[in-house]
Amino acid sequence: MTALVTGVDLVDIERLKEVIDRYGERFLHRIFTQQELDEVGENIASLAGRFAAKEAVSKALGTGIGPVSWREIEILRGSQREPVLRLYGSAAILARQRELNQWSLSLSHTNSYAIAVVVAVG
Repeated sequence: MTALVTGVDLVDIERLKEVIDRYGERFLHRIFTQQELDEVGENIASLAGRFAAKEAVSKALGTGIGPVSWREIEILRGSQREPVLRLYGSAAILARQRELNQWSLSLSHTNSYAIAVVVAVG
């Protein structure tokens, strides 16, 4: 039987900026891998998109972010600058247990909000 699951999340970019301004590097390194930070630099809208993607993936896994570490869900750029999802640790185990082996991720943002939609098939 084929399973189709989705996850979506919307992030207020200004709110994320306030959190980053308040907690700085400690927050960034708790949420994002070094490779994610290297790719994005200080682009708050891109960080918000990746943050939304991590939330959307955790929803598709059916757990929310609690059982997985933020850094176990990594969002990188592919060769055409498309978002590429990588799962590690608990997130990868949950995906295997749910037989979710094909993922599609879409990110977008305005000046105010970033959104991520993920679809997983297994």
